[in-house]
Amino acid sequence: MTARPLKILYVAGLSPNDSSQYRLWALERLGHSVVSLNAYGYQPQSDLLKKVVYRVQSGPWVARLNRDILAMAEREKPDIFWADKLLSLRPETLDKLRSLGVVSVSYMIDNAFGPRRDPGWRLYMKDIPHFDLHVVQRDKNIADYKASGARDVIKIQTAYEPTIHFPPPAGWSDKDRDRGVSFIGTPYDDRPQFLTRLWKEFELPVVVSGGLVWKKALGPEATAALYRGHGELFREEYREGIWKSKINLSFITHANQDEFVHKSFEIAACQGFLLAERSPGHLARFVEDEEAVFFSGIEECVAKIRRYLPNEEARERIAVAGRARAVRDGYHNDAQVAAIVQRLRSLVATRSSQA
Repeated sequence: MTARPLKILYVAGLSPNDSSQYRLWALERLGHSVVSLNAYGYQPQSDLLKKVVYRVQSGPWVARLNRDILAMAEREKPDIFWADKLLSLRPETLDKLRSLGVVSVSYMIDNAFGPRRDPGWRLYMKDIPHFDLHVVQRDKNIADYKASGARDVIKIQTAYEPTIHFPPPAGWSDKDRDRGVSFIGTPYDDRPQFLTRLWKEFELPVVVSGGLVWKKALGPEATAALYRGHGELFREEYREGIWKSKINLSFITHANQDEFVHKSFEIAACQGFLLAERSPGHLARFVEDEEAVFFSGIEECVAKIRRYLPNEEARERIAVAGRARAVRDGYHNDAQVAAIVQRLRSLVATRSSQA
């Protein structure tokens, strides 16, 4: 018997460039009824005040968000309340949702327990025991959350969005690629120094794209040599940046204790040649030198670049195999979100039997 579609109240910062939006799309593609509330509408206009509210998670904007969540829940009567990196939620709001018979889930792409010490976690840490389910990205976080009183925790990997991350047109080749050794992303950890060394010390054709923060991170000389564009690349521009790259670099964010990164799955889905930092998480998801190529440290990275940059045939073979693996093993939002929904269904059934 086919399981009935669920009704889901989905609250997150939503924009066309947010992965939270992609997970909402996946829920809809899976046939569920989704009612959304955009948390971006609950911020002050002043940039300075916005930073203060983000840090302390208090004030009239937070109060209004929590009131509106409860009002929507009472009006829409959802089965599920889905909070996607929602940091302004009060514990009593979750308790009220439970009293209404709504099962709550927190999807957290970041690491609330990591050494990066990002601000904004004050309310979220208090929320942990009040959610019915937590979805996290790291094995370590399962223990962290349980130690903080979590009722249930599952690990789900980050994923690519199939409507955005797909291969280039037939016949695409190096004649269409104007980026040699490419990195598209953020300057976390020692990435600016690493990429600068690839260019300056090893004389490799490095191209960097991302937010304007790169200009400060790289400095004037490296910015002039490496940085391309006028800000972050999203959606079509991001996909085309991967298509136009002979080698796509992907780094683990060590400051966030990541085991793998969604960029690797996006590159593979776009049928780009993936040269990623070696990690147990990456090794478990791609066969080394067949579906992706890995490096540990700059010397090995340089050696792999020098091996594969002139070998278009090998790069294309590995890129095609990487794409096939990503599709076959469900490294996309539909498969990953479906796994979350499966766990949520069991919680909904339990809640219904207790009603």
